[in-house]
Amino acid sequence: MNHFPAAWKQRARQLKAQTTALYLAYRDPRTPWYARVVAALVVAYAFSPIDLIPDFIPVLGYVDDLILVPLGIILAVRMIPPEVWADSLKKAHQEAAKPVNRAAAVVIVALWLLLAAIAIRWFVGIAT
Repeated sequence: MNHFPAAWKQRARQLKAQTTALYLAYRDPRTPWYARVVAALVVAYAFSPIDLIPDFIPVLGYVDDLILVPLGIILAVRMIPPEVWADSLKKAHQEAAKPVNRAAAVVIVALWLLLAAIAIRWFVGIAT
């Protein structure tokens, strides 16, 4: 049984294509450095296995995916030259798959672990 309307599935495919296009635009040398920073942060968050709000929390778990990622994409796209965005979006639709970069995955997980360690140390320091 299919519980999701077709419009939601279409929007999810668009979001995936836009995130992939953002990754491609990040790698494009025509993209300004400040747009690359924003694009890298949005892509890292979108593809990270760790969310700000865990997905198992009812309703709130998907808020970050449904609001934060699209807002980040909108912000980054405004910084990227239109021709770069058009080229990247075209390539993303052709590829129709998220980029697989194991090195980036290792960096993302390492950053999340570092942030968790800092938070734990901070909480322990407050508690004592």
